[in-house]
Amino acid sequence: MENSAETEIWVYGDLRNERLFGFGLNVLAKARALASSLSWKAAVVLMGSSADHMRGKLVESQRQHISVDSAVEKYISHGADVAYILDNEELIVPRADIYANALTNAVRERSPKLVLFPLTDFGRELAARTARIINAGLIAECVDLRIEKGRVVATCPSWGGEIMADITFSDGFSTGLATVNPHAFQAVEIPGAVGRTEWIKMEHLEVPKRLKLISRSAEPDERRKLEDADVVVVGGAGLGNTDGFALARELATALGGEVGATRPPVLQHWVEEERLIGQTGKTVRPNLLFSVGTSGAVQYTAGIMETKTIVAINRDENASIFQIAHLGIVADAKSFLPLLTAKVKQATMRQLADALSVKEGAYLGDRFGTKVRKLRETYGWSLEALAEATGQSPEFIEKVEQDQIVPPVSFLLRFAGALKVDPGTFLRKEEKNMIRNLRAQAFVKRTQNYSYQTLSPGAERDHLRAFMVTIESEQAHKPVAYKHDGEEFIFVMEGDLSLTLGGKPFRLKPGESTHFNSGIAHTLKSISKEPTRCLVVLYTP
Repeated sequence: MENSAETEIWVYGDLRNERLFGFGLNVLAKARALASSLSWKAAVVLMGSSADHMRGKLVESQRQHISVDSAVEKYISHGADVAYILDNEELIVPRADIYANALTNAVRERSPKLVLFPLTDFGRELAARTARIINAGLIAECVDLRIEKGRVVATCPSWGGEIMADITFSDGFSTGLATVNPHAFQAVEIPGAVGRTEWIKMEHLEVPKRLKLISRSAEPDERRKLEDADVVVVGGAGLGNTDGFALARELATALGGEVGATRPPVLQHWVEEERLIGQTGKTVRPNLLFSVGTSGAVQYTAGIMETKTIVAINRDENASIFQIAHLGIVADAKSFLPLLTAKVKQATMRQLADALSVKEGAYLGDRFGTKVRKLRETYGWSLEALAEATGQSPEFIEKVEQDQIVPPVSFLLRFAGALKVDPGTFLRKEEKNMIRNLRAQAFVKRTQNYSYQTLSPGAERDHLRAFMVTIESEQAHKPVAYKHDGEEFIFVMEGDLSLTLGGKPFRLKPGESTHFNSGIAHTLKSISKEPTRCLVVLYTP
């Protein structure tokens, strides 16, 4: 090969998936701008095989790889003057050690001025291996590149992002390498762009003998939830400790989103490393992102720049994060987050209630089950766990989620309790008035009846009321009030009580108590020779 690439800037093109492929297009935009300013050429370097069964086809699976031919077409349409495909069957499977050897051969024979790698885990390893083999300089984590007096100058964050440093290669270098933040640039399609393709046969590609690929697989979907989430809550050093970071987790759960972190919480082990967002972590592009207690260092913000709406919460009004936030809240995160989370939970219950409409006393469902299922999954509850929290059976919950049955309001009451939300927050004004009136009527009826002794006089409109109930010996208790939703607590003071709850009998002796959902059918009976006296506490919404 002749030494014809000394005035070229190369970009490594990753073909493993659409997202990584897009990173290469972004970096190409910068390479093309640099090359154009000096009348150089911009080139892309791809790995492939010219075997007939590989040309124009996807490698291994469509989910994981982009075809070489389609990639070349895309790169040229985005301004690549040349597309080099390093050709060897060993390059079918992505391995940084083998790729580095192939790239080393090409660089030594063509001597490009600069080789750029998108800043990913694979790109970082490939760049480091290649630089070591050819003994070249490597500038890491560039957020910008420019040419000054014929020298390549890179801008990189330093001192934890507090300052930006200008770094260049030493005098007399042949080829320089750099890893580049792909989110700092935007891919640009060039109408009418023309480029050429060159397959470079790697005849004697060295395959490391001491390294063996044991297995490889696509990242599990559950591990990609953070990158694919519509809502993300990112916690930073400003949350102070593990308990503070837990507040970010609670907000993310309430929003049905995912939690992320900046570098300090990861280093302090408040959160697992796979939740790290930024240049050295993951990139997210949600519709809504809460940045809580984060200063706004470049390494972090590089991973959130594609977010549609950023809400920043920080007590320092001069924090850098406010410069990129769409909405800024100056507040102490540890005081503000519990209030925000409570409001989100209340809104969630309101949405559930809106899925039920009142018509002649019956509640009619409208996609209610779908919302219940989504909430259950967001909180990581099993069918059994939600059934226990709401006093129902797993089969009942399953039918609710499938919209086969419409649950009573008591279900929402117990659900609200599980979410630690005041049940009254999801009741409409007219519903509250109706319940208050029924509550008052029931209170009057009970106090007028000889078997009820009120322990909370004047509480006819209160949510919580207490009574002493007397049941004649060996007689069933006759309820005198309306069937109500809510909760009921019974403590046996004297005598023996038979409680039938949902068709199942229970026996309570003096000093024993029980607590249950008032919406479940229940009856009381004295089964002793003397009257049975019980302390009964009612809660109604």
